[in-house]
Amino acid sequence: MVAKRQDRKKGEVMIDFRTKTVLVTGGGDGIGRGIVEGFAAAGASIVVAEIDPVRADAVRDALDAAGAENLVVVADVRDRSAVDTLFQAIEKRFGSLDVLVNNVGDFLGIAKPFEHYTDDDFDALYAINLRSLFLVSRAAIPILNDGGSIISVSSIEAFRGIPMTSVYSAFKHAITGFTRSVALELAPRGIRVNAIAPETTETPQVPVSAMIAEEHRAHTERWIPLGRFGRPSDAAGAALFLASDLASWVTGTSINLDGGALAAGGWYRDPNNLWTNLPVVTGNGFNF
Repeated sequence: MVAKRQDRKKGEVMIDFRTKTVLVTGGGDGIGRGIVEGFAAAGASIVVAEIDPVRADAVRDALDAAGAENLVVVADVRDRSAVDTLFQAIEKRFGSLDVLVNNVGDFLGIAKPFEHYTDDDFDALYAINLRSLFLVSRAAIPILNDGGSIISVSSIEAFRGIPMTSVYSAFKHAITGFTRSVALELAPRGIRVNAIAPETTETPQVPVSAMIAEEHRAHTERWIPLGRFGRPSDAAGAALFLASDLASWVTGTSINLDGGALAAGGWYRDPNNLWTNLPVVTGNGFNF
Protein backbone atom coordinates (compact mmCIF):
# COMPACT_ATOMS: atom_id res chain seq x y z
CA MET A 1 0.00 0.00 0.00
CA VAL A 2 1.33 3.43 -0.90
CA ALA A 3 1.53 5.85 2.02
CA LYS A 4 -0.43 9.05 1.58
CA ARG A 5 1.60 12.18 1.00
CA GLN A 6 2.35 14.33 4.02
CA ASP A 7 2.79 18.10 3.88
CA ARG A 8 6.16 19.08 5.25
CA LYS A 9 6.08 20.94 8.55
CA LYS A 10 8.16 24.08 8.95
CA GLY A 11 11.72 23.17 9.85
CA GLU A 12 11.21 19.45 9.25
CA VAL A 13 14.05 17.76 7.38
CA MET A 14 12.99 15.19 4.81
CA ILE A 15 13.75 13.93 1.33
CA ASP A 16 11.40 15.93 -0.87
CA PHE A 17 10.55 15.01 -4.47
CA ARG A 18 7.40 17.09 -4.84
CA THR A 19 8.66 18.80 -8.01
CA LYS A 20 10.28 15.67 -9.49
CA THR A 21 9.21 13.02 -11.99
CA VAL A 22 10.51 9.50 -11.42
CA LEU A 23 10.38 6.49 -13.75
CA VAL A 24 10.63 3.01 -12.23
CA THR A 25 10.80 0.01 -14.55
CA GLY A 26 9.18 -3.16 -13.25
CA GLY A 27 7.45 -1.08 -10.60
CA GLY A 28 4.42 -3.28 -10.12
CA ASP A 29 5.83 -5.71 -7.58
CA GLY A 30 8.69 -6.57 -5.26
CA ILE A 31 11.64 -4.21 -5.03
CA GLY A 32 10.25 -2.04 -7.83
CA ARG A 33 6.93 -1.60 -6.04
CA GLY A 34 8.76 -0.69 -2.84
CA ILE A 35 10.73 1.97 -4.70
CA VAL A 36 7.55 3.33 -6.30
CA GLU A 37 5.93 3.62 -2.88
CA GLY A 38 8.96 5.37 -1.43
CA PHE A 39 9.11 8.05 -4.11
CA ALA A 40 5.34 8.51 -4.07
CA ALA A 41 5.39 9.10 -0.32
CA ALA A 42 8.12 11.71 -0.89
CA GLY A 43 5.83 13.59 -3.27
CA ALA A 44 7.17 12.59 -6.68
CA SER A 45 5.15 12.24 -9.85
CA ILE A 46 5.53 8.56 -10.70
CA VAL A 47 5.91 6.76 -14.02
CA VAL A 48 5.78 2.98 -13.84
CA ALA A 49 6.67 0.62 -16.68
CA GLU A 50 5.20 -2.78 -15.84
CA ILE A 51 4.89 -5.82 -18.11
CA ASP A 52 2.03 -7.48 -16.20
CA PRO A 53 -1.38 -5.80 -16.70
CA VAL A 54 -2.74 -7.05 -13.36
CA ARG A 55 0.21 -5.64 -11.44
CA ALA A 56 -0.01 -2.44 -13.47
CA ASP A 57 -3.64 -1.97 -12.49
CA ALA A 58 -2.84 -2.66 -8.84
CA VAL A 59 -0.02 -0.13 -8.59
CA ARG A 60 -2.08 2.48 -10.47
CA ASP A 61 -4.95 2.03 -8.03
CA ALA A 62 -2.59 2.34 -5.06
CA LEU A 63 -0.98 5.50 -6.43
CA ASP A 64 -4.37 7.03 -7.17
CA ALA A 65 -5.54 6.23 -3.63
CA ALA A 66 -2.42 7.88 -2.22
CA GLY A 67 -2.98 11.03 -4.25
CA ALA A 68 0.21 10.58 -6.24
CA GLU A 69 0.27 11.89 -9.80
CA ASN A 70 1.12 8.90 -11.94
CA LEU A 71 1.43 7.37 -15.36
CA VAL A 72 1.41 3.57 -15.41
CA VAL A 73 2.26 2.00 -18.77
CA VAL A 74 2.06 -1.69 -19.61
CA ALA A 75 5.37 -2.19 -21.39
CA ASP A 76 8.04 -4.81 -21.99
CA VAL A 77 11.25 -2.83 -21.64
CA ARG A 78 13.20 -5.54 -23.43
CA ASP A 79 11.49 -4.40 -26.62
CA ARG A 80 12.74 -1.30 -28.46
CA SER A 81 9.33 -0.29 -29.84
CA ALA A 82 7.72 -0.60 -26.40
CA VAL A 83 10.43 1.60 -24.90
CA ASP A 84 9.93 4.20 -27.64
CA THR A 85 6.18 4.23 -26.96
CA LEU A 86 6.81 4.55 -23.22
CA PHE A 87 8.99 7.61 -23.64
CA GLN A 88 6.59 9.23 -26.05
CA ALA A 89 3.96 8.94 -23.32
CA ILE A 90 6.36 10.37 -20.71
CA GLU A 91 7.26 13.36 -22.85
CA LYS A 92 3.61 14.04 -23.66
CA ARG A 93 2.55 13.89 -20.00
CA PHE A 94 5.53 15.33 -18.11
CA GLY A 95 7.94 16.74 -20.69
CA SER A 96 11.03 15.46 -18.91
CA LEU A 97 12.37 13.18 -16.18
CA ASP A 98 14.38 13.79 -13.02
CA VAL A 99 15.05 10.21 -11.92
CA LEU A 100 15.27 6.88 -13.72
CA VAL A 101 15.29 3.68 -11.69
CA ASN A 102 16.27 0.67 -13.81
CA ASN A 103 14.71 -2.01 -11.65
CA VAL A 104 13.91 -4.79 -14.15
CA GLY A 105 16.07 -7.88 -13.75
CA ASP A 106 15.70 -11.59 -13.03
CA PHE A 107 17.67 -14.84 -13.01
CA LEU A 108 14.59 -16.40 -14.67
CA GLY A 109 14.89 -19.51 -12.56
CA ILE A 110 17.90 -20.61 -14.64
CA ALA A 111 20.25 -22.34 -12.22
CA LYS A 112 22.58 -24.97 -13.65
CA PRO A 113 26.25 -25.56 -14.49
CA PHE A 114 27.55 -23.10 -17.09
CA GLU A 115 28.35 -25.88 -19.57
CA HIS A 116 24.62 -26.67 -19.76
CA TYR A 117 23.48 -23.14 -20.63
CA THR A 118 21.85 -22.85 -24.03
CA ASP A 119 22.03 -19.97 -26.48
CA ASP A 120 18.41 -19.21 -25.62
CA ASP A 121 19.39 -18.97 -21.94
CA PHE A 122 22.10 -16.45 -22.83
CA ASP A 123 19.69 -14.36 -24.88
CA ALA A 124 16.91 -14.39 -22.30
CA LEU A 125 19.18 -13.41 -19.42
CA TYR A 126 20.83 -10.68 -21.48
CA ALA A 127 17.49 -9.24 -22.55
CA ILE A 128 16.05 -8.87 -19.08
CA ASN A 129 19.19 -7.94 -17.14
CA LEU A 130 21.15 -5.75 -19.55
CA ARG A 131 19.38 -5.02 -22.83
CA SER A 132 16.40 -3.54 -20.98
CA LEU A 133 18.72 -1.32 -18.97
CA PHE A 134 20.54 -0.18 -22.11
CA LEU A 135 17.33 0.58 -24.01
CA VAL A 136 15.67 2.52 -21.20
CA SER A 137 18.78 4.45 -20.17
CA ARG A 138 19.54 5.49 -23.76
CA ALA A 139 15.98 6.70 -24.21
CA ALA A 140 15.95 8.52 -20.86
CA ILE A 141 19.19 10.50 -21.13
CA PRO A 142 17.93 13.05 -23.69
CA ILE A 143 14.96 13.98 -21.47
CA LEU A 144 16.70 13.81 -18.09
CA ASN A 145 16.89 17.22 -16.49
CA ASP A 146 20.36 18.49 -15.65
CA GLY A 147 21.10 17.47 -12.09
CA GLY A 148 19.02 14.30 -12.51
CA SER A 149 19.82 10.77 -11.47
CA ILE A 150 20.00 7.26 -12.94
CA ILE A 151 19.84 4.38 -10.47
CA SER A 152 20.12 0.74 -11.53
CA VAL A 153 19.08 -2.12 -9.28
CA SER A 154 21.87 -4.66 -9.60
CA SER A 155 22.61 -7.47 -7.14
CA ILE A 156 25.15 -8.40 -4.52
CA GLU A 157 26.08 -11.07 -7.07
CA ALA A 158 27.82 -8.24 -8.96
CA PHE A 159 30.51 -8.37 -6.28
CA ARG A 160 30.99 -12.07 -5.64
CA GLY A 161 30.79 -15.35 -7.48
CA ILE A 162 27.65 -17.47 -7.40
CA PRO A 163 27.66 -21.06 -8.65
CA MET A 164 24.95 -22.26 -11.03
CA THR A 165 23.86 -18.75 -12.07
CA SER A 166 27.10 -17.59 -13.65
CA VAL A 167 25.49 -15.81 -16.61
CA TYR A 168 23.11 -13.84 -14.40
CA SER A 169 26.08 -12.88 -12.22
CA ALA A 170 28.09 -11.80 -15.27
CA PHE A 171 25.36 -9.39 -16.36
CA LYS A 172 25.13 -7.95 -12.85
CA HIS A 173 28.89 -7.40 -12.91
CA ALA A 174 28.38 -5.60 -16.23
CA ILE A 175 25.98 -3.14 -14.57
CA THR A 176 28.84 -2.02 -12.33
CA GLY A 177 30.98 -1.13 -15.36
CA PHE A 178 28.05 0.55 -17.10
CA THR A 179 27.31 2.62 -14.00
CA ARG A 180 30.88 3.83 -13.59
CA SER A 181 31.37 4.62 -17.27
CA VAL A 182 28.09 6.46 -17.91
CA ALA A 183 28.61 8.39 -14.66
CA LEU A 184 31.70 9.95 -16.25
CA GLU A 185 29.88 10.82 -19.47
CA LEU A 186 26.99 12.53 -17.71
CA ALA A 187 28.93 14.26 -14.95
CA PRO A 188 29.24 17.55 -16.91
CA ARG A 189 25.43 17.84 -16.78
CA GLY A 190 25.38 17.06 -13.09
CA ILE A 191 23.51 13.82 -13.79
CA ARG A 192 24.59 11.20 -11.29
CA VAL A 193 24.63 7.48 -12.12
CA ASN A 194 24.68 4.91 -9.35
CA ALA A 195 23.54 1.38 -8.54
CA ILE A 196 22.01 -0.54 -5.68
CA ALA A 197 23.22 -4.11 -5.10
CA PRO A 198 20.76 -5.95 -2.83
CA GLU A 199 21.41 -9.24 -1.09
CA THR A 200 18.54 -11.74 -1.12
CA THR A 201 15.30 -9.79 -0.63
CA GLU A 202 11.88 -11.15 0.28
CA THR A 203 9.71 -10.63 -2.81
CA PRO A 204 7.19 -12.67 -4.81
CA GLN A 205 10.05 -13.28 -7.26
CA VAL A 206 12.28 -14.69 -4.49
CA PRO A 207 10.06 -15.81 -1.58
CA VAL A 208 12.90 -16.41 0.86
CA SER A 209 10.72 -17.41 3.79
CA ALA A 210 9.20 -20.22 1.71
CA MET A 211 12.57 -21.34 0.37
CA ILE A 212 14.28 -21.81 3.74
CA ALA A 213 13.66 -25.16 5.36
CA GLU A 214 11.54 -24.77 8.50
CA GLU A 215 14.16 -26.30 10.78
CA HIS A 216 16.67 -23.65 9.67
CA ARG A 217 14.52 -20.51 9.84
CA ALA A 218 15.55 -19.74 13.40
CA HIS A 219 19.16 -19.50 12.21
CA THR A 220 18.53 -16.68 9.71
CA GLU A 221 19.74 -14.05 12.15
CA ARG A 222 23.13 -15.76 12.20
CA TRP A 223 23.50 -15.95 8.41
CA ILE A 224 23.21 -12.19 7.80
CA PRO A 225 25.18 -9.96 10.23
CA LEU A 226 22.24 -7.56 10.66
CA GLY A 227 19.97 -10.50 11.35
CA ARG A 228 17.53 -10.65 8.43
CA PHE A 229 17.14 -10.79 4.68
CA GLY A 230 16.20 -7.71 2.68
CA ARG A 231 12.86 -5.95 2.29
CA PRO A 232 11.71 -3.84 -0.68
CA SER A 233 11.66 -0.84 1.65
CA ASP A 234 15.43 -1.21 2.11
CA ALA A 235 15.97 -0.69 -1.61
CA ALA A 236 13.52 2.21 -1.56
CA GLY A 237 15.53 3.94 1.13
CA ALA A 238 18.75 3.54 -0.83
CA ALA A 239 17.12 4.82 -4.04
CA LEU A 240 15.66 7.86 -2.28
CA PHE A 241 19.05 8.71 -0.84
CA LEU A 242 20.89 8.31 -4.14
CA ALA A 243 18.34 10.43 -6.03
CA SER A 244 18.27 13.17 -3.40
CA ASP A 245 20.49 16.17 -2.76
CA LEU A 246 21.92 14.27 0.21
CA ALA A 247 23.90 12.29 -2.39
CA SER A 248 24.83 15.29 -4.54
CA TRP A 249 28.51 14.24 -4.56
CA VAL A 250 27.88 10.53 -5.09
CA THR A 251 28.22 9.14 -8.62
CA GLY A 252 29.65 6.08 -10.30
CA THR A 253 29.24 3.90 -7.24
CA SER A 254 27.13 1.03 -5.93
CA ILE A 255 25.55 0.66 -2.52
CA ASN A 256 25.92 -2.90 -1.26
CA LEU A 257 22.52 -3.33 0.36
CA ASP A 258 23.25 -6.59 2.10
CA GLY A 259 22.99 -6.40 5.88
CA GLY A 260 26.74 -6.90 6.09
CA ALA A 261 26.77 -10.17 4.14
CA LEU A 262 29.54 -9.16 1.74
CA ALA A 263 31.69 -7.85 4.57
CA ALA A 264 31.22 -11.18 6.37
CA GLY A 265 32.68 -13.03 3.41
CA GLY A 266 31.58 -16.47 4.63
CA TRP A 267 31.72 -15.74 8.36
CA TYR A 268 28.55 -16.27 10.37
CA ARG A 269 27.49 -17.00 13.95
CA ASP A 270 27.16 -20.58 15.14
CA PRO A 271 24.40 -21.86 17.48
CA ASN A 272 26.49 -20.61 20.43
CA ASN A 273 26.60 -17.14 18.86
CA LEU A 274 30.32 -17.46 18.17
CA TRP A 275 31.78 -16.40 14.81
CA THR A 276 32.95 -19.16 12.49
CA ASN A 277 33.74 -19.70 8.81
CA LEU A 278 33.40 -23.47 9.14
CA PRO A 279 30.24 -25.42 8.21
CA VAL A 280 27.90 -26.01 11.13
CA VAL A 281 24.37 -26.33 9.73
CA THR A 282 23.74 -29.67 8.04
CA GLY A 283 22.20 -29.65 4.58
CA ASN A 284 22.07 -26.50 2.47
CA GLY A 285 19.50 -24.71 4.60
CA PHE A 286 16.92 -24.63 1.80
CA ASN A 287 13.97 -26.76 0.83
CA PHE A 288 15.90 -28.50 -1.95
